[in-house]
Amino acid sequence: MPDQTKNLALRDLPKGLALLQDPALNKGSAFTEKERDALELRGLLPPHVHSQDEQVTRVLNNLRRISDPLDKFVALNALHDRNEALFFRVLCDNIDEMQPLVYTPTVGLACQKYGLVFQRPRGIFIGANDRGHVAEVLCNWPYQAGIIVVTDGERILGLGDLGANGMGIPVGKLSLYTACAGVHPQLCLPVTIDVGTNNETLLKDPFYVGLRQRRITGAAYDELIDEFITAARAVFPGVVIQFEDFANHNAFRLLSKYRDRICVFNDDIQGTASVALAGIFSALRVTGGDLRDQKLLFLGAGEAATGIADLVASAMVAQGLSAEQARQRCWLVDSRGLVVKSRTDLAEHKLPYAHDHAGIGNFLAAVKTLKPTALIGVAAVGGTFTQEVVEEMTRINERPIIFALSNPTSQAECDAEQAYQWSSGRALFACGSPFDPVTLNGKTFVPRQGNNSYIFPGMGLGAITSGARHITDDMFMTAAHTLAHLVTESDLEQGSLYPALPRIREVSAHIATAVADTAYKSGLAGKSRPQDVLADVRSQMYDPHYKSYV
Repeated sequence: MPDQTKNLALRDLPKGLALLQDPALNKGSAFTEKERDALELRGLLPPHVHSQDEQVTRVLNNLRRISDPLDKFVALNALHDRNEALFFRVLCDNIDEMQPLVYTPTVGLACQKYGLVFQRPRGIFIGANDRGHVAEVLCNWPYQAGIIVVTDGERILGLGDLGANGMGIPVGKLSLYTACAGVHPQLCLPVTIDVGTNNETLLKDPFYVGLRQRRITGAAYDELIDEFITAARAVFPGVVIQFEDFANHNAFRLLSKYRDRICVFNDDIQGTASVALAGIFSALRVTGGDLRDQKLLFLGAGEAATGIADLVASAMVAQGLSAEQARQRCWLVDSRGLVVKSRTDLAEHKLPYAHDHAGIGNFLAAVKTLKPTALIGVAAVGGTFTQEVVEEMTRINERPIIFALSNPTSQAECDAEQAYQWSSGRALFACGSPFDPVTLNGKTFVPRQGNNSYIFPGMGLGAITSGARHITDDMFMTAAHTLAHLVTESDLEQGSLYPALPRIREVSAHIATAVADTAYKSGLAGKSRPQDVLADVRSQMYDPHYKSYV
């Protein structure tokens, strides 16, 4: 994985202020005396040479004095804009504290306020008025991108249509690619395709950064997306493309259209599925049951729900069920009630999970009737796992599996304290937003996020290192098994269904290795298999410690 600054000779480096203004090269007050003389920095910096460790401490001290999460987000973005290595060093060394600030839940608020907090552009904006010139726009990016995270901003988290303000999502995701998996920041390209917005509030907002028009649809939309895909592959050969936060009506069909043609995946569908399946595997280590014997009830029937159901069904098939039997173990509830065959209002992606059953209009009634072993909340409707729902799950199951995966925090189906209290500490709980540990009857439970950051960074790293031509469901299945295997017994003892986040680079390295191995074995790799895949993966992971320029 090339570091495009690694081989710069001293004579090729910018000097003086130009160097200090380049975030990829700047070290601030950490430039040594020799570097200051060689790079014309003498007098442009205060005399004392600080170590990077001292700079990290200073950053943390300043951040921790700020109470508002959005203000912390802005401060971290400002650091990213002036000193890239220091930014990632702060993230890597303090990932538990920093991830909620650079991604969920704070990124949701940042996207809502994007025009207000906007300081410096990051990534590439492709507008509807750029049709016919998308390749030229992409050529303005100064690096050879290895992975692109792209959104059209129509369904940002559980917040809906935020248009061009949704750029915060690709930027945040790619920060995690680097922090969690060591994908070099120069390989990471955030892209927002601005086709307008139907959000009337934004259209009237003087600070809105996007096109002041309603969304283009139909053929014009498809042509722009296709032009982007074609241009991205031409400008950045071998690039991995991640679709992010597209609305359901586009997400499924775009994934279906491109997945067998290029190296592409949809994190909302496939990444969410993989991390949820991993959490279920972990929970079953506690309950002792087999996946094929579980009955899952989903609150939600969109990208996340059907993505999880598809991967769970595939895993059940691997355990001996037929495809039909496996789908019969997965039930969906949408805004109109239980998804059943008699309904005439079902989108295509819901049909495989429309079963022969009487209609049920309310979620609690569905729980009582179907008696599921697991609840998966992905509807982005806050508070829907009520006390009655959790208590009913606890009556049905000795150890109910309850995943409240919607984010940001305001959209969580229930919080950790509610899940543990209402179940008398028996719930096997995972969440989409971070919650503090809960102490109940003398035992402390440590809930962990079923966050896609356990999956997509390693997925991208594995695809890049192997030169994968496609990303398959088998890779996501392998990633789920790998993640669950990395959960320790001590994790399970405290109620944690995922590894501790400070282990995330180790987790990502193992997932990348498993993904790359799958690519090699299936003939989908564009590179030759190294003798030691894990060592090869680790050798390509970005290290945010400073390097000497002289």
